[in-house]
Amino acid sequence: MTKPAVLITGASTGIGATYADRFARRGHDLVLVARDAARLDALASKLRGETGVAVDVLPADLTNLDQMTVVEARLRDDDRIGILINNAGAGLGGSFVDQPTEAVDRLIALNITSVARLASAVAPRLAARGDGAIINISSAVGLVPEYGMTVYGATKAFVLFLSQGLALELGPKGVYVQAVLPAATRTELWGRAGADEASLPPMMEVGEMVDAALAGYDSREGVTIPPLHDGELWDTFQTARRSMLPGFGEIHPAPRYAA
Repeated sequence: MTKPAVLITGASTGIGATYADRFARRGHDLVLVARDAARLDALASKLRGETGVAVDVLPADLTNLDQMTVVEARLRDDDRIGILINNAGAGLGGSFVDQPTEAVDRLIALNITSVARLASAVAPRLAARGDGAIINISSAVGLVPEYGMTVYGATKAFVLFLSQGLALELGPKGVYVQAVLPAATRTELWGRAGADEASLPPMMEVGEMVDAALAGYDSREGVTIPPLHDGELWDTFQTARRSMLPGFGEIHPAPRYAA
């Protein structure tokens, strides 16, 4: 059977470019989306030459609504595309009180709005045909407000929740949804967020991170956390969360809130 094509956002470098390389070597045709057309063209040419797959380039700024709608249309209309990798994202340096409102808005547009809109564009078609996959790149930061990356972490918490909700909705229809939660990974995101790259601590290499995420993908894991060596900790976290659910149905406040 023909393997589904893969549309990857943020594909010009880092995690997205590595996913492109790995899926091309698995024999999947690609649609690469990012702002940097020159980098996309160079990557596409390299992958075509090395793997023989078809690679389409779709330059787009996903914070621009007009350009976003072009990508959405491709996801809705191109029946070859059976896998969406929502990888495009950005960070934002500084503390919340120092971050300009406009920068916060742009971060939310890229890290949240584009992820939800692109998933919304492709999910009905995948569900109707009963197969396909959506891979959303979240972050371990979305579980750790103590790291102080408040808005960035909040956007990644949204991506995790969205992925888990979509898995419950779309899984019975044959569509696999995976959330990938990297921790610090060596990509250009740090420099773009204003960090001094020379002073950064040791980080996971991007190839190792993506290969671990693909191992989770192959085993149909719902949430993949490459740096978490003790996977039982996530299971314990999930069990504790689910144990609270019966209490959410109570019609009276807990006694500790009594006047």
